[in-house]
Amino acid sequence: MSHSQLDQLVSMANQIANNNAHQGDETVVVNFVASHLKRFWARSMKQQIIDYSQTADNNLNHIAAKAVAELAKEYA
Repeated sequence: MSHSQLDQLVSMANQIANNNAHQGDETVVVNFVASHLKRFWARSMKQQIIDYSQTADNNLNHIAAKAVAELAKEYA
């Protein structure tokens, strides 16, 4: 996956998190975002964002990072 494709995944994850902040408290939003990624993203996309989330200076926002961490538990 190219760097621009990874940037797009990060942007999409952050947008999903931002657009669903109204769903409830942080735990509810994190679970909602993780569920969305699980249902709608291809396995390759999920693996790329999981790998990226484990780098020290990733650009995921707080909610997206927690959602990806939840997703990673299923792919460990």
